[in-house]
Amino acid sequence: MIERALVTGATGLVGRGLLQRLDDAVVLTRDVAASERRLGSGVRAWPWQPDREPAPAAAFEGVDVVFHLAGEPVADGRWTEARKRRINDSRVLGTRHLVATLSKLAALPRVLICASGVDFYGHRGDAELREGASKGQGFLSDVCEAWEAEARVAESYGIRVVLARLGLVLAPRGGALARMLPPFRLGIGGKLGDGRQYLPWVHLDDAVGLLLHAAHDERLRGPLNVVAPEAVTNAEFTRALGQVLRRPAVLPVPRLALRVVFGELSQALLDSRRVVPGVALETHYEFRHPHLEPALALCVGG
Repeated sequence: MIERALVTGATGLVGRGLLQRLDDAVVLTRDVAASERRLGSGVRAWPWQPDREPAPAAAFEGVDVVFHLAGEPVADGRWTEARKRRINDSRVLGTRHLVATLSKLAALPRVLICASGVDFYGHRGDAELREGASKGQGFLSDVCEAWEAEARVAESYGIRVVLARLGLVLAPRGGALARMLPPFRLGIGGKLGDGRQYLPWVHLDDAVGLLLHAAHDERLRGPLNVVAPEAVTNAEFTRALGQVLRRPAVLPVPRLALRVVFGELSQALLDSRRVVPGVALETHYEFRHPHLEPALALCVGG
């Protein structure tokens, strides 16, 4: 049972879903007024600039679980050098400053659940990637490694740490799916590149469910792949979305076009990661949405 949770990144897709399933939670946010507008005036929000300062210690009173989900969006535009610094610093420095505050608390939370990403694994083709798989290469892989290393420092203070490596989160409103739907509804959606790259996905219900599973199950420590058990390629994902929307999805987006539009980010869109939720299955987590097509149908009302 969670007595009281503290959540960072609460206005994001996963954060909002998580708050709906917590009985008692406080929030750390850059903008208290904006968070209250998005989350409701009843939310207890504390101001925090994660890349600049330690988290406010007073916010942790009575907190036994910390969900650290904050981070600059990765796919909202081209990766300029300044944007890459913000992506890195919001995660690495933010986690460092959070853990610095945890280290000074008189009463420690029992677990820190820190978001990470399946980007940790880099481009790995068809290889099955369980939690013990090695780090890959590339900018996002390096960010995930440094991000997780900062979170693991909390273990030295006696706090259990879980590193939630999230895949693509599907939800009825918001997230990446909301950006995909307009072209698909018009019948001009299609696979990225050759479509053979594996695309790890998870429904929002299970993303939140796995975070709560990590909070409750003392066996969980270290990496946790937050993905559905059904592995699909980008082409299979595209075909399933087209079928759910009853629209053709036959117009591929060439690699060169992706490079022109997204720059360096295009490589992350084409990386293949066949990620398996090994720890979730071993600890008997029951997925609500293990299969892609019905999960997509639920999200788009098909």
